[in-house]
Amino acid sequence: MSPATSRGPKTPVDPNAPGPMLRYQSNLPKLPVPRLELTLQRYLQSVRPLLSDEDYHRTEQAVREFEAPGGLGQQLQQRLVARAKDPKIVNWMEDWWLDQAYMGYRDPVVVYVSYFFAFKEDKFRTVPAKRAAAITTAALEFKRQVVENTLEPEYAKGEPLCMDSYKYMFNNCRIPKKPSDVAGMYDPFKNTHIVAIRKNKFYIVETVHNGQQLSTNELEQQFQQVIDNAGHIPALPIGALTAENRDKWTEDREILLAAHPENKAVLEKIETASFVVCLDDSSPVDRDQLSRACWHGDGRNRFFDKPVQFIVFENGKAGFMGEHSCMDGTATCRLNEFVCDGLNRNKINHGSEQVRSGLPAPQQLQFQVNDKVEKAVAEAEQHFDELIGKYDLTVLAYQAFGKNLIKKFKCSPDAFAQMVIQLGYYKMFGVSRPTYESGQTRKFQRGRTETSRTVSNESVAFVKAMENPRLPNEVKVAAFRAATKSQGAYMSAAVNAHGVDRHLFGLKNCLRPNEPKPALFTDPAFAYSQHWFLSTSQLTSEHFAGYGWGPVVSDGFGVAYMIKNEALQFNVACLKDLVVGGKTYKNAAYHLKQCLEDAANELRDMLIADMPAQAKL
Repeated sequence: MSPATSRGPKTPVDPNAPGPMLRYQSNLPKLPVPRLELTLQRYLQSVRPLLSDEDYHRTEQAVREFEAPGGLGQQLQQRLVARAKDPKIVNWMEDWWLDQAYMGYRDPVVVYVSYFFAFKEDKFRTVPAKRAAAITTAALEFKRQVVENTLEPEYAKGEPLCMDSYKYMFNNCRIPKKPSDVAGMYDPFKNTHIVAIRKNKFYIVETVHNGQQLSTNELEQQFQQVIDNAGHIPALPIGALTAENRDKWTEDREILLAAHPENKAVLEKIETASFVVCLDDSSPVDRDQLSRACWHGDGRNRFFDKPVQFIVFENGKAGFMGEHSCMDGTATCRLNEFVCDGLNRNKINHGSEQVRSGLPAPQQLQFQVNDKVEKAVAEAEQHFDELIGKYDLTVLAYQAFGKNLIKKFKCSPDAFAQMVIQLGYYKMFGVSRPTYESGQTRKFQRGRTETSRTVSNESVAFVKAMENPRLPNEVKVAAFRAATKSQGAYMSAAVNAHGVDRHLFGLKNCLRPNEPKPALFTDPAFAYSQHWFLSTSQLTSEHFAGYGWGPVVSDGFGVAYMIKNEALQFNVACLKDLVVGGKTYKNAAYHLKQCLEDAANELRDMLIADMPAQAKL
């Protein structure tokens, strides 16, 4: 995020704020409701390159009916505006989005919802207990700043962003429930323990003793005791239950609680913990292995409902896995950047080198199980293995250039990366399809995300021009410039809450149970334009070796990317047997990875050839 300007943000400070972190919070603007005609105009522009003439004319007619004076579209707009003005509602979208996009979503969180960061190696900390201890110390310092509200707010272009979601970062847990899960929030001052998992066994590590936080050396001793105590024989993996379908996990949780009265307290210790540290006994070597291990691991040595899980492997490699429901990746990216950068630059206070005598040993949490619990766990393991076995994940670590060269091309690095993805996809499939890029709306109170629709008339013209060997370089460059300009304009609208998708989502939610759906919402183009064949997003840290998630549709890709100073990185995930348009693609993730590399090379060569001679120096 960009730092605040020297003149300071335009947003006024709240003198009654509980601390510096929230000093702008109450004065952030509320999420607006865009003008109906502007959204519908932008919607038509976004679907035009995806549709035939005949289909587009049908969609145009549906839009005309929807926005007709006195029609249902106008009524829905009025209802949504009234909801946004309701003083009891901070953000008109918040509750709907949390329920429909996350808490009410019943597929497993792992693969479908969770995301990961993989860290670069720490050559000073190659022993698992040592690395886990250092990460924990840094994370506890970040927690302290969050719960004491002293953390500096994030900024974008000098203006503060909403910090409300940080309250979900620590001492929080997603609790399975029908028909919609709930967020469990617990006192961060009272609950100072963390949970370590080793060989599927859960341990409580108290991070405070006699009023003083454990030093890094003391935490290292604690983690080593966990590793030693866990031994070589894994326990029944209760954590695998959290990888289940949410309805199934809801039922299994009741089975677990009914098995023995003590299980409730054991489960509460995990749910109330500040965060989880998974001490895996695997040793991933290459980027693909490390990324997959952080994305889902073996499904056993985890508790997938916790929003913050650090993972440390037997060979000292490490990473992070996040549960996504209440908090987006920008917040946890900052947490992980704080941890990694602070350790790398020796900015973390590790406390005394002396280890106090008499520290309580880590306490193993013992679940009491019966045949029903064992059966549920066995089913969860089977379901997890079957699910994970369907997916491929691979990483393109592109080292030829990065942000520094892209800026010499006089173009947005994000727009450049998006055009790499568009061109790579077109190379593979010969067509452009609906693409989601995440744009944050945290400049508004409790804002989360808006969809930036990357595919445009200009992007389609660009990819076709690039694949036409007869066109001169200047024509291709002009097409590239037009495409990046279009992408930038839509992203600018999205971050200002003037995208298409969230507004239409809100209008649809304003329908009453007895009202017929307007043709706009039943038009095939409406569903197709939100079928994200490419689900993309950028979060970047020079300290990360990986970042990603799964596809959001069965015939699509999850493409997470980082734009580093001297490198680009694309994480590509999809089904192993990818069926698109009735055709099965084997090894599709690796195919797209190669196409992305080819696209990046071609764009580099094209734009270098177009640069003035002095700019190449």
